[in-house]
Amino acid sequence: MSEKKVAIVMGSDSDLPVVKAAAQVLWEFGIGTQVRVLSAHRTPGEACAFAAAARENGFSAIIAAAGKAAHLAGVLAAHTTLPVIGLPLKSSELDGLDALLATVQMPSGIPVATVAINGAKNAGLLAAQIIGVADQEVADKLAAYKKEMERAVLEKDQKVQAELSK
Repeated sequence: MSEKKVAIVMGSDSDLPVVKAAAQVLWEFGIGTQVRVLSAHRTPGEACAFAAAARENGFSAIIAAAGKAAHLAGVLAAHTTLPVIGLPLKSSELDGLDALLATVQMPSGIPVATVAINGAKNAGLLAAQIIGVADQEVADKLAAYKKEMERAVLEKDQKVQAELSK
């Protein structure tokens, strides 16, 4: 694995089934992870301390997954200069729209990049792209990943054309 690593912080262990996809993507690119359950509301001191020490602990980015009020990404971003990627989760009657809006509505000076509701795979890919700016090995793996996506779509296109074009 690369010396680079990404922190994945979720507000509750019930978020793990969605969040696993981010970790799996990072592992595929040879990026280490540390996964934590820290709450902006129930463990605010621990969450703030984790974010404040993240850079010195070797992290390159933080993925923050939370549902409902979804303050976790903003709280972590307020205590670090690392890139924070907000992963809003579908976990309430509002189908995750509440988490999405809470995650993207950060005050000036506290940026949080935000992916789609339950978009854990894209959160992992965005973290890999951030690392890939300075890590050629990760950048090369990302280029190969995109080339493979292209190949798969073109293969599907050929199958559809063969079946339905006359």
